[in-house]
Amino acid sequence: MERPSSVTDAAYVERLARLQGRWWKRLLDVQRPYRWYLRRLKLGCVLDVGCGIGRSLRNAGGVGVGVDTNPAAVAACKAAGLTAYTDEEFFASTWAQQGRFDALLLSHVVEHMSFQQACQLLSRYLPFVRPSGKVVIITPQERGFGSDPTHIEPFDFESLERLMGGSGVQRLYRASFPLPRVFGRLFTHNEFIAVGETPPE
Repeated sequence: MERPSSVTDAAYVERLARLQGRWWKRLLDVQRPYRWYLRRLKLGCVLDVGCGIGRSLRNAGGVGVGVDTNPAAVAACKAAGLTAYTDEEFFASTWAQQGRFDALLLSHVVEHMSFQQACQLLSRYLPFVRPSGKVVIITPQERGFGSDPTHIEPFDFESLERLMGGSGVQRLYRASFPLPRVFGRLFTHNEFIAVGETPPE
């Protein structure tokens, strides 16, 4: 089985679909707590950058637009009935309007790049979020970070706050989910969640 070396590989999308489509995950609805958490944030119309095959966009309610650098991921989102674009397609679309979205979501994205690249990505898409809109960044903790060979740089609470603060995003709160922080070295799916707000008008 081909092991993806980059998130832009078609093999990476195949890996995501394989992992998320396992029968026991569907049977147990393992996404329920993550879906509950995202929906309780009331993100409204969300811009999901690095949307992959659409899991977080669906979990957030499916209201909004996904953007991904991987054309195969975008195609998978569209096949699932979601609105999604490659970067170039998004910037050429009517969605690319200042303040168009209520929230920006970066879920399991920035760990695939350096801190400087993450700063550039956040700055590139922040203008599309309305004043006092939400910014949500989710990254894996230690066990999850080590589970994917395409991960480049770990982002903990402190680095996420530096990332947000450097772009003018005010921190609202942070959380370890679904388990307390101490489980980050043991449970693959424990996440750092940082929630911020864009400046008011």
